[in-house]
Amino acid sequence: MVCIKLLLALVFLLSASDSSKAQRYNPDTTLTIVIDTAVVNIRAHKLTEQDFIDAVVADTGFYKAFRDMKRYSFVAENHLYTYDKKNKIEGEIYRKVRRTMTGNKSKVEYLVKQDKGKLYKKNGKYDLYTLEMFDYIFDNAYKSDFTSGERLPSTDGKNGSYKDKLKMLIFQPGRKISGIPFLSKKTEIFGKDMRQFYFYQFARGTYLDSIPVYRFKVIRKPSIADGDVMINELTTIFDVRDFKILGRYVDMKYSNLLFDFDVKMNIELVPFRDKLLPAKISYQGNWDVPLHKEERASFLITQKEYH
Repeated sequence: MVCIKLLLALVFLLSASDSSKAQRYNPDTTLTIVIDTAVVNIRAHKLTEQDFIDAVVADTGFYKAFRDMKRYSFVAENHLYTYDKKNKIEGEIYRKVRRTMTGNKSKVEYLVKQDKGKLYKKNGKYDLYTLEMFDYIFDNAYKSDFTSGERLPSTDGKNGSYKDKLKMLIFQPGRKISGIPFLSKKTEIFGKDMRQFYFYQFARGTYLDSIPVYRFKVIRKPSIADGDVMINELTTIFDVRDFKILGRYVDMKYSNLLFDFDVKMNIELVPFRDKLLPAKISYQGNWDVPLHKEERASFLITQKEYH
């Protein structure tokens, strides 16, 4: 049962389809930055491919950003859409939330809360697992108070729950995630077995109109068969000044007899005081596993007015 839940959690994140359909979002960090040049000679800047790889693998900045946001007050807008097999909108959720911190306690006020279409089962639970996982990741985060702790939970052994593995997939892609059926090794794109399937691209640009950045792309080689890899692209945006990671775009796809998913997801951070905090999270996609309804969904989350 845990493996099934993990697989559903995985494909909740890892799904995508035609962005021209209906209200689907097109997550792509590169759309947020202005690229100065198509190619950068990183060695001229005393950097190597391994410098970028080491930074991506070791990074915990996204986990810290989602943890640190609980220190602050902010306004969040959440748009979610679900679709039928013809990619027509089936359900819609819109939430505008004001989160206010007083001391160490949070207060959540829904400024707008709208539900349209088919979203719930007769028992009141969400109709789609995608919506349930969204609620777990984001809505619960708004309502919980700040807790200290720098490290992500371990995913190894019997104590590594499917939700812990889900956190690893969100916050540290590129590492091996043990316990995912058929896919554990394919997430480790910088490992000796997977590295041969990818090539790298570098560029310089400007993020949020003023921050100088590097764009580091890890892209599947065109000659590689679909079944050999799961991650088609991992793009990371680095602040040139301190090498901190500001944005991440992940494109993943996999299909076999047991499941079928195709993913695009983007997370962007914004500097606030001495912290990096979540600014935009976007997702689009579909997934299909036996004995479960095929799910198609997209969402866009923006968080602003931190104080």
